[in-house]
Amino acid sequence: MANNDASSWVRALRTSHDRLAGLVAGLDGDGLRARSYDTEWSVADVLSHLGSGAEIFSLSIEAGAAGGEPPSSEAYQPIWDAWNARSPEEQAARSLAANESLVARVEALTPEEQAAFHVTMFGRMPMDLTGVLGMRLSEHALHTWDIAVALDPAAKVAPDAVDLLIDRVGLMAGFLGKQAPAPVAVAVTTTGPDRAFTLDTGGVTLARAAAGDVATASLSLPAESFLRLVYGRLDDAADLTASGVTLAELKSVFPGF
Repeated sequence: MANNDASSWVRALRTSHDRLAGLVAGLDGDGLRARSYDTEWSVADVLSHLGSGAEIFSLSIEAGAAGGEPPSSEAYQPIWDAWNARSPEEQAARSLAANESLVARVEALTPEEQAAFHVTMFGRMPMDLTGVLGMRLSEHALHTWDIAVALDPAAKVAPDAVDLLIDRVGLMAGFLGKQAPAPVAVAVTTTGPDRAFTLDTGGVTLARAAAGDVATASLSLPAESFLRLVYGRLDDAADLTASGVTLAELKSVFPGF
């Protein structure tokens, strides 16, 4: 069941920010220019993306707190252009500052402001505070992993983020997924935390398993690995067990972003 306690999401955002700050604190220019998990992005590129995202999410947080309208998509390009024009060193420093500002702002929201928060994202998606924070944590925690795993191949997505995001992974699966050439229904079970889902690789839909669901394939793996699979970041099949579907087939459904 999704966690609608905003304070849990705020704490996880703080933890993710502090983790990222620690990861990049000792990097020199070469380190910032090194490749991240994303073969097309350096570490600095990831930081630039998170910095511009922090600015954009800050505008949405202010809109939701004040009961106003968030920025239109036309407002994004000037923000992206400004970040793209910066040096890797500037991108790193400004990214951490922008995200610190965002996290501090949501930490400062009163319980009354948290409860009253409401914003319509992308012109069609009404969201409360946990919805917006969930979007940001999803982006921040996985991109932080993109940097962490470039520095340590054994890195994992932060556990507190996994605990929260696993219950919203269905939304991302529908958004990120691409229909399989030969669709199957997959019974998915995760550990750490324990969850059961039914994945339809034709739809693509992912929902909590329900009585009466009929699956022709099965997949068992840690929740952290399943998150990375949905986000296009699972390369190793060592910690999963599958029947009726292969990791390669699942990766074609979830190519990532």
